[in-house]
Amino acid sequence: MNFLLKQMKNIEPLFKKGGRFEKLHSVYDGFATFLFVPDKVTSRGAHIRDYMDMKRTMIIVVLALMPALLFGCYNIGLQHTRAFGINDWTLMHMFWFGFLKLLPMIIVSYLVGLGIEFVAAQIRGHEINEGYLVTGMLIPLIMPIDVPLWMVAVSVAFAVIIGKEIFGGTGMNVLNPALTARAFLFFSYPGWMTGDAIWIEGLVKGGGLDGFSGATPLAVAKLEGMANMPSAMEMFIGTIPGSVGETSVVAILIGAFILLVTGVGSWRIMLSMTLGALGMGLLLNATGGNEYTQIPAYYHLIMGGFAFGTVFMATDPVTAAQTNTGKYIYGALTGILVVIIRVFNPAYPEGTMLAILLMNVMAPLIDHYVVNANIRRRLKRVTTA
Repeated sequence: MNFLLKQMKNIEPLFKKGGRFEKLHSVYDGFATFLFVPDKVTSRGAHIRDYMDMKRTMIIVVLALMPALLFGCYNIGLQHTRAFGINDWTLMHMFWFGFLKLLPMIIVSYLVGLGIEFVAAQIRGHEINEGYLVTGMLIPLIMPIDVPLWMVAVSVAFAVIIGKEIFGGTGMNVLNPALTARAFLFFSYPGWMTGDAIWIEGLVKGGGLDGFSGATPLAVAKLEGMANMPSAMEMFIGTIPGSVGETSVVAILIGAFILLVTGVGSWRIMLSMTLGALGMGLLLNATGGNEYTQIPAYYHLIMGGFAFGTVFMATDPVTAAQTNTGKYIYGALTGILVVIIRVFNPAYPEGTMLAILLMNVMAPLIDHYVVNANIRRRLKRVTTA
C-alpha cells in the first residue's frame, strides 16, 4: 500500500494545473480518494468534526447489501433448479451459477454509471463523488435476472443522466437513481419487467418443467388468491421468485442492522414505513373488499420489494425527508401508499417502487411544512413570553 501511495504521489503533478493531464484531474482525484483517505485537514476551527465522510458512508451501505446479494446469488440457482427439474446441484453449485449470472449485470452497471459520472465531473471540473458506489450495486439487485444487459446499460444511463446529473450530481437529485432506472425499464420495456418467466434464469427462452410457474407471491395473490401463495416462512427466508436482492427478508434485516448500528440508516423512516404499511393492511382487513384486501397485513411486509425498499431505498439521505418529524411522515405515507397501490391497482401488483418515487417528490414539501410549523411554534413562545 505504501508503494502504491508513493506512485500516486509521484504522478499527481501531472494532473494538477499546468500538468500534462490537467484536464483529467477529476479522474485522478476520483481514483486517489477511492484508494486512500484524503489527507486534507481543517486549517481553522470547525463547527462539526466527524470521521464519517461520503466514502465511508457508501462503503457501509455496500457492505450492508452483501447479505442480500449473496443470498440472491444462491436463490438464482435454486429457482433455476426448480424450474428445470435439476436435482443434483449442491448449494455451492447453485450459488456459483447465480453469481456468474449476476456478475455481468454488476459490471455493466458500474462501467456505464461510473463512466458517465467521470465524464460529467470532467465537463464540470468537479470532484468525482462516491455516490454511485451504492447505486451501481442497487440497480442489479432490483432487476429481473434475465433482463438483457443492453437494457441494464440504457436504464443506468437514463438514471444517471436524467435522474441525477441534470440536477447537479450526487446530493442534488430529486429521485432515487436506482428506482429511476427500474421505473425507466418498467415503462419503456414492460415485457421485461412483468410476467412470470423473467424472474427465473433461462425460463424466458422456454424449456422449463410443464406447469411450473415463476410467478412472484404478489402475482400469485393477484391472479390465484391466497390458497396458492408460498408460506410466510418461505417469503421470510426468500426461497421464492423475485428480483435478485429483494426476496430474503432475513438477509435484508441483517443489512438493516448494519445500517442502524453504524448510524447510516434512518430508523425513523424504517419504523414509520413499516407501521404505515401494517396499519393500512389491518384497516383493509377490517373493512373488507376484494380478495386481495384480505391478505394478512403482515404479509405486505415480507412480500415483493417492501423490505428492500424500506431499508435501502426509502432511507436514501438525499431523496428522503431531512427533518426528524418529516421522516416519520414520509415513512408512514410511503408504507400506506405501498399497500394502496398493491391492493387497488390491478395492473401492477407491486407498489414499493412507485410509492417511494412519489414520496421522493413530496419529501421537500413535507420538510417545508415541518420547518414552518417549528418556526411558528417558536415565534409563538417568544411572543407569549
